[in-house]
Order: sequence, then C-alpha cells, then structure tokens
Amino acid sequence: MLVQIARRCGRPVGSIITRSRLAVALALSLSLCGLVASTDASELRRSAIVRAVQGAAPSVVNINGEKVLSPGDAGFTHTNSENRVNGMGTGVIIDDRGYIITNFHVVDGVEQIKVTLANRETMLAKVVSNDPSTDLAIIKIDSREPLPVLKIGTSKDLMAGETVIAVGNAFGYEHTVTVGIISALHRSVQVGDAQKYEDLIQTDASINPGNSGGPLLNIDGDLIGINVAVRVGAQGIGFAIPIDTALEVAADLLSTRRVDHTWHGVVTTSAEDVDDRAVVVAGFDDESPAARSGLKVGDRIQSIAGRRVERPCDLERAMLGHRPGDEIEIDVVRASEETTVKLVLAGVPESMRAPTGDPFWEVLGVRLKTIPSKQFQRHGTRYRGGLAITAVRPDGPAARQGIRRGDVLVGMHVWETISLENVSYILNRPDFAKFEPVKFYILRGNETLYGSLSVSRR
Repeated sequence: MLVQIARRCGRPVGSIITRSRLAVALALSLSLCGLVASTDASELRRSAIVRAVQGAAPSVVNINGEKVLSPGDAGFTHTNSENRVNGMGTGVIIDDRGYIITNFHVVDGVEQIKVTLANRETMLAKVVSNDPSTDLAIIKIDSREPLPVLKIGTSKDLMAGETVIAVGNAFGYEHTVTVGIISALHRSVQVGDAQKYEDLIQTDASINPGNSGGPLLNIDGDLIGINVAVRVGAQGIGFAIPIDTALEVAADLLSTRRVDHTWHGVVTTSAEDVDDRAVVVAGFDDESPAARSGLKVGDRIQSIAGRRVERPCDLERAMLGHRPGDEIEIDVVRASEETTVKLVLAGVPESMRAPTGDPFWEVLGVRLKTIPSKQFQRHGTRYRGGLAITAVRPDGPAARQGIRRGDVLVGMHVWETISLENVSYILNRPDFAKFEPVKFYILRGNETLYGSLSVSRR
C-alpha cells in the first residue's frame, strides 16, 4: 500500500544563561509565552514534562523565510506570475556562538532566513552547510551574547512507548508544545521520488507544518530527535531523525575543513557505552597535524580548547573559529591517566582541495555540463536550453543557496545559460559587480526556482 508523506517546512542551559543578561530577557519572554510557570506555582504542577519544556525552550528558535516559485515559462525577468511562498520551520541551537541545526527543506531556496529567539529577538541567518540527502542543514546567526544550548541526549536507548515532547513553530504558532509517545523505531519513509528517510523515530506527538527542524525531547528534556515529516491524511503519525544520526551528519557539516578550511586530521569514533559518552581516537590522516601531535589511537578525548567533548560533533565545534597555525590543547585519558596534547592546526593541503582550473567551481561552487538540445526538450519548458549541475561544492555560494546536484541552470540575471560560454560571459563582464548578488534561475523537476547568489572570488 502506498503511503503519501509530506515534508513540513517548515550542554545544560543553566551555566551559560545565568551568567548572561540574556537569561533575564529569555525568562521574561518565556513567561509571557506561557512556557515558564510563575514563581508561585506549586511543585505538583511542575511535572517532568513542564520541567523538560522549560529547560529546552530557550534553545529552540523559529525560522521564517520566503522562497519564490515561478512557472517554467516565466522568462528571465521580473513577471507578475511569480508565486511567493512563505515558509516556516524550527531549529535547535547546538553551539553558543549561534550555530543551529534544522531541516534542509526548511531553508532550501529561502532568500532571507529569519530566526526568532525565545526572547522575540529576530535576526538574519546564513546557511553554513547542508546535506540534502539527509535533509539536514546548519545555519548561523550572530548574537551579541552566548546563546543557550539544548542538552543533547542519545537515540541508542530509545524505547517504544516512552514519553516524548515536540516543540516547534506549528502553523506559525511559536513554541507550540505537544506530547506523545514513541510509536515505533527504525521506520523508513519515502517522500516523493527524490527523498527517502531511513531509520526514523515514529511518534504520535502532534507534528504539524512548521515543526520541521525542531526538537523531539525525552521526559528528561534531552534532545533525542529532529522532527522532519508527517503522514498526510493521518492523525498521530509523525517522524523524527534520531539525534545520533543527526549529530553524525552535523559533525561533517561543521567540519573545520568545510567551514574554516583548516585541517586537524583526527579520525574519531564514539564510545559504545551509552552511559560513558566519549570520543575515541581511531586514527589519523596521513601527514596531518594530528599524526604529529602526540595523540595515540585509543586516547579518549575529554576536552579541546577548554570545551567539553562527548561526540565527534563536539570536536569539530571546539575547533571552529581557529586558523592554521593555532595551537590547540587537547585533554585526553590514556591508560586511565589524564594528559594534555598540543595540536597545531594546518591549512587544507592541495591534495584535499577541489581541482583548480574550473572557474565555475571556484566562483559559483558548481560543476556545469551542457545538455544536448533534444535531451533538454524533455523538461517541457519554453526555455531554449540549460546547463546540468553535476556537482555542488559544500562550502560554496551555490550550496549556501540550496542549489542541488541535478538542478538545471537556465539563467543568470537577464541572460540565458545555454552554454558554458554564456556563463563565462556573465562572470567576466566588467560591470558584473553592479548586479551582484546575481539572480539565478534553475529547473528542479517541473518547477522553476530562483534566488540571489553572492559569488566567491577566492
């Protein structure tokens, strides 16, 4: 039987918040929203669910933005046939510097990503990196104060029947709380022809449009999943990506090689014991800083540059913001004894970088391939032709705008892009800076999408 599924666009808090003026604003705001009980509430009313929500709410953000859809024959200039769609979703703060995890489909194609904190402050976010195959993305906001980080749990020990809590921007109602149980584990869900999710958590906690990217919590208030989809036409059937899976992807999306272009070379694995969260050194990249640092296979990493490390994602977070040449202190346990190792970061070597000589790869972050005329006609549009996008550089301008492998580039600014020479002409125009960020048009399936692209001149 076919099942129709629709994607919906949509460390403990205390030590960070109490030292910050942000705590006062968050507490006042959450109290006004009804997420923090008044001080005279009885202890009987402060159930485990209430405490879990109060602990998590400051780390949950609401995401809004506008994406533009236009029909395939709209042409390359502004028209009245544009279809502007307001998208909404949710995100979870995973680093106090403003890094947020959410679903890729929440920010895919959004021109301006607006993030609203629990204290009602709204700011613009940028896409750091994304992985369409797992429907996860990392975005970042710049806050004047350290932000509260949600307490991370594990999905290794989940049990069918245990209580779970979803918090999200349901139908645009910010910080909506719903409660249910885990209905099943290890579900596979097909979403259309292009997306299939594996190993999902199924829950009957209400997950609605706008909940995507938000947290699924256990009764202790730990983050155990990222809400992602609901079954159309059914009640009480929603799905979430297990947090262990999400953090494995996040470790790659936040890797220093991808974000900062620095290289450490540590190859890690997570400890198997659920009660003993640790990152274990499994090996090193050849000729890497890690190989020269004094680290040994089997070392259990405790902290990096003063930041506690419990997962591979924590390792990458701890090294973010540093530059080649920076010396990083790594505290490890080796043969039951604590020791400190110093690692000097390096730049990513040429052998690990993308091949040079392709201006489209360097400037736009894509590889382009000409599509034969007869093959292009299968798209059934009035465009005369286009260029197939065969690869997208993870840290490039195109990736940050949600352009995917398999999209077809049909226009930039007011010019069509039938051949590689068309793109070269646009990028090499002496007045190119006047219309940057440049508007781009792509075909994705039966839709024409467009956005603005700030090109890279690295």
